[in-house]
Formats: sequence, C-alpha cells, structure tokens
Amino acid sequence: MPALLMLLYEAVSALRRKTLGVDLLALLAIGGAMWLDQALTAAIIAAMAATGRWLDDYAAGHAEREMSSLLAKAPRHANRLEGGQQQRVPLDAVQPGDCLLVKAGEVIPVDGRLDDALAVLDESTLTGEAVPVTVHAAALLRSGSLNAGDAFRMTATATAASSTFSGIVRMVEQVGRAKAPVMRLADRYAFWFIPLALLLAGGAWLASDDVLRALAVLVVATPCPLLLAVPVAMISGISQCAGRGVLVKSSEVLEALARATLLFFDKTGTLTGGKARLVAIHVPDGAATDDVLRLAAALDQMSNHVMATAVVQAAHERGLGKLPLPTAVNEVAGAGLSGELEGRRVVLGSLAYVSSQLPSLSPWAQSLQARLDMEGASVVYVARDGVLLGALELADRLRLETPRALRMLKRCGVSHIAMLSGDRQDVAEAIGHGIGVDEVFAGLQPQDKLAHIHQARARGVTLMVGDGVNDAPALRAADVGVAMGAQGAAAAAESAGVVLLNDRLDRLAETVMVAQRSMAIARQSAVAGMGLSLLAMLAAALGWLPPVYGAVLQELIDVAVIVNALRALSPPAGLGQQQKLTVETVAQLNEEHALLNPLLQQLAALARAVPQLEHSQLRAELDQLQTLLHERLLPHEQKEEGQLYPAMARLLGGEDPLAALSRSHQEIFRQSRRLTMQIAALPVPASQLELQELQRTLYSLDTILQLHFAQEDELYQSMS
Repeated sequence: MPALLMLLYEAVSALRRKTLGVDLLALLAIGGAMWLDQALTAAIIAAMAATGRWLDDYAAGHAEREMSSLLAKAPRHANRLEGGQQQRVPLDAVQPGDCLLVKAGEVIPVDGRLDDALAVLDESTLTGEAVPVTVHAAALLRSGSLNAGDAFRMTATATAASSTFSGIVRMVEQVGRAKAPVMRLADRYAFWFIPLALLLAGGAWLASDDVLRALAVLVVATPCPLLLAVPVAMISGISQCAGRGVLVKSSEVLEALARATLLFFDKTGTLTGGKARLVAIHVPDGAATDDVLRLAAALDQMSNHVMATAVVQAAHERGLGKLPLPTAVNEVAGAGLSGELEGRRVVLGSLAYVSSQLPSLSPWAQSLQARLDMEGASVVYVARDGVLLGALELADRLRLETPRALRMLKRCGVSHIAMLSGDRQDVAEAIGHGIGVDEVFAGLQPQDKLAHIHQARARGVTLMVGDGVNDAPALRAADVGVAMGAQGAAAAAESAGVVLLNDRLDRLAETVMVAQRSMAIARQSAVAGMGLSLLAMLAAALGWLPPVYGAVLQELIDVAVIVNALRALSPPAGLGQQQKLTVETVAQLNEEHALLNPLLQQLAALARAVPQLEHSQLRAELDQLQTLLHERLLPHEQKEEGQLYPAMARLLGGEDPLAALSRSHQEIFRQSRRLTMQIAALPVPASQLELQELQRTLYSLDTILQLHFAQEDELYQSMS
C-alpha cells in the first residue's frame, strides 16, 4: 500500500504538469495485482521499485556529497586586526580594507590579498586539486581556501556576500532547486513506450479473455529503466564533473553540453589570463633596458591601470630595488601619464601621447610600432626630458591550456569555434588565428555578443564561455553558458549553467566528454531496458510468462540497467588514467622557464639589432649571450633531456611519447653550436653576408626556443 500511494502521488503530480509520467505503468501494475489478489506479484513490484529508488538515492547522494560538502565548509567568523588587537567578528562585519588574520587550519573568510611573505593553501574545495599550493606576497586569495600552513595576515578586498565562496554556495543551492523530477530524455522515451504497453496489455486481454495476461504485460512493462536508469546516469555525470572542479547546474545543462556544436569564447580572462605581462623591452642603440623599466615602474606606481600593475610587478621581479616616488603626476585616461622623477620630467604611454610631448618622432619608434601592430601587441613608450628612451611590450598571454582545450573540444564534436572580443580587430585576430579559432569578431559591445549568440542558436546547440559582467547576457542567452568562476565576476557565474571553479579551459573539454558519455550510458540503459521489457511483454501477452515470474524477470532487468547506468560515476576513457605531475613540480618547471625568458628576450633583441651595431658592441653582446647560453640555457636543456623527460615518459606511457620534444633539444644544441662557431670565426670587419648568416642563426635559435618552451609549458599544464 505505501508503494501504491507513493506511485499514485507521483503519477498525479506528472498529470498536473501536463506530462505523461512513466510512474503510471508501475501504478497500474501494483493496483491490478492487488485487485486480482496477486499479493506476491504486487510485493515483488513494490520491492523492485524500492530497490531502484535506493540505487537512485545512492547515485544522487554521491553527487550531492561532492557539491553540498561546500556548504558545511562555509566560514562564519573572521579574525580582524585593529590597533594591534585581534577581534573575532561575524563574517558580515568584514569590509574591504580590513586587515584579517587567518590561523592554521582556518578557511579564508573573504577574498583579499596576502600581506605576509607567503602562505600555503589547500584549494581543493574550489579547484578539486588536493595538493597544497604556495602563494607569495600580494597574491590574490579566494575565500573558501584552507590555510594549510602557518597563520598569515591578509587585506580584505570584498565583502563576504560578494566573495568567491559565497557565490559558489549560491550556485550549489541553485543546483538543488533546478533539479527536474524526471529527466527530459526519459520523458521522450515515455511518450511512445506507455501507450504501446497499454495497447499491448489491452490487446492481450481482449484476445485471450484472460486479465492475468494483461497484468503480466503491465508487470514486465514497469519502466524502472526510464524512471531510474536515466536519472542515475545523469546525476552520476554531474557528480563526475563536480569532482573535477566543474559545477553543472542541472541535468538539462549536461544533456545540452553533450549535443553542443557551436562554441563562442570571450577573449580577455577566458582564452587569455586577463592579466598583462611584460614581454620585452625595446630600446634604440646604446640605451639600457633596466633604466627604461625602472623609470616606467616608478611612474606607474601612481596608476591603477592593469598595464601599470604589470610594469611595477616586472620591476620587482627583476630586482630593480626600491623605486623612487614621482611628484606632479598627471594621468590621461586611456593615453598615459607624466610626472617629475628625480628632478627630470618623465612621460609614458601610447605612441600618440608620448610623441605629442616630443620635439620629433624617431623612425625607430615608427618602425617598432608598425611591427608590433602586426603582432597584436600593446606598447608603452617611455621618454625623459624630451628624449625617447625605449618601449615596453606587454601582452595578455594565452592560458597555457587554451590550445589543448580547443583541440579536445574539436574532437568532442564542436564544429565551429568563434571568439567574441571588445578589443581591436588586429589584437583579437593575432590571438584568435594563432590558436585555430574559426572566426574572430572584435570591437563588440555586450549587445553585439548577445546578437551573435541569438543568430547562432538557429544553427545548432551553442556554448558561450566568459568571465566578466559584460558576458552575463550572452551567457544567459546561449544554450549553455560557461563561466570562469575562480576569478570571474559573480554576475557571469550566476548567469551560467556551468561554472569552471578552477579557471581551466581544459576542464570544459573534459566536462563535454563526461556529458557525452553520461548521455550515451543513459540512452544505452533506457533502450536496452525497454528492449528487454518489450520482449518480456510479448512473452507475457502470449501467456508464456505469469505475473509473478514476470515481476522477478523485470526486477533483474531493472537492476541490470541501473547498475549499467552507474558506470557514469567512472571517468571516460583517457580521463583520470594518466598519472599527473604534482602542483609543486609544475610550478618549479614554470619558474625555470620564467627565469630563462629574459635570455630569450635578449636573443631576439640582438637578432634584430645585428645590422645596426658597431663591431665592438656586437662582439660584446655576442660574448655575453654565449656565456648565458652555455651557463644557463644549455645545462637546463641537458638536465631536461637526461632526467625530466625519462620520468615524464614513464608517466605518459606509450613508446617514446616525448620524441618530438627531444628532437627540439637536438636542434637547440645544433643551432647553439653553430652560433658558437660563427662568433669565433667572425672577422673584423664582418662582411654583409657574414652578418646576415649570423642574424639568420640568431633568429633560428630564437624561433626553436620559443616553440620549444611553448610546447613544454602546454605539456606541463596538461599533466598538472
């Protein structure tokens, strides 16, 4: 009787929603068995339904534990430091600018910046990465991370309500509210399965005049494969995504992900990291690069512009010491700034802004601007007392995982990838075409992005990936909006159906793979279960299968397909099988490359300058470069070839998986040896042909090193 009442309630609820609930067949089977005094049959059907419900609860509970465990970790208080005293205050009392103390084992209460030298954080709640990470002074801290080291001080940059962790909690709660009673896939199958079962049962009754045959047909038609196997597979897929640091807000979103064919990306903060970095320092003959950077950084201390922050950070990284404070600073928004520094007038900014304050513009600056425009780079020019000293090249670099993520998405069936950007056309195209994007749309306002999404939805299932407030309308308009949740805007995250909590694009490709596998398992379970049920229904209609045996057979069918649906809890082939490098190892490898980047910049600058340099200056530059190559670069590459690559090959598996990178090492060694021989044989004076050959070798070495470093960085990221 309890099972009958439960099914009656669910069937009536479905009818109120104007849907044909698949619970109807189970209700008719139990009701018919009780009416015909087939108590054992009714009991078996009820037990079958209870068993299926338990399996459903198990899968749902697994997913809920992955996501709702966040709620239990929410901080309630913070330790505020005022006047040298520590006060424990409610979380809502914390305001931006407050100095907070986070003790060992405590959760970071709000977003902020680290005041102490370093901190060790467990970010597994946010990213799914179990290995603690070390961050340094001024690093951005996200609420929800656990202090896995000593106590540290931080400055709050947001209130609790607008911090990372609160946004994630709101999204988790939204997942619970959005969960549908029955998945749409199950409803589509039920649309034809229920009428067929009723028609077959009625036909068997009329043909044989035996109501037990009709009951037997209804018993074996009880649709647990639809009621439970489909939801189990979908919920298991959502659980898989949660374990990878990806929040999928509903089963409908998971289903749409599996069918996505059109992908749209915002550029800044999505394909790129959203942070400008100093790429190179360009100077005319005889100028010192460190002097240019020091002047620019000193003046940029007074600006909040993202490029100014990058310049100041680069000066600190290069150890340029304490920067002097400028006076009489005047900033022109979007152009540049000027001020007095050590008694001299310094100007920096765009070429138009700086040249307006110079007596004349040198051909060197015009040539540099033309070349960097073609590369889509941003340039900050620096002048002092009316003399142009040099230029700083800055770029918002691609995320290391971006090229791999796009390749994976193509393999998953995404046929068209487009980039939507508010940047200039040349800047957007330089990035988009370099990574294989099919179309680049630049200079867009939020309403323009929205229009592109609306037009694309007529051609297929659309994905939109973004991170800023201006992306929120497009995220909501797409079939599936995907937000970069770790550092993106809360408006973007709450408008999206998918949130990448760890800000890694390759996790989106993995999520699509999980969605496709979950959908395939759901369909397989439903079709196999209904196919077996149809055979059993035919046998029952012919009188070969009594109701009791039919109930037992249907129970076996149901359990089999539900257990099959639980396979969605395991990762797709190729995911989770490869051994990974630790976070510390990847950070160390990236740091080694970062330390070698100035050498690469010096190599590229020297290659360009060869025709203009006097022989003595050229010889000095070449000797310095050769010393750096032999003392720093070549030992680094030899250590990689002899120690790192064999260890990584064992993790990757297969036969010689790093053959291409090892071949790059050979070419680096060959070009370095060629350069050494050319330097040794360089006559005084050198002929034009000899200088051209030297320049060609420098360019060749620079090209292979840039490519090799990019390949290694991408590989390290994919293995982290």
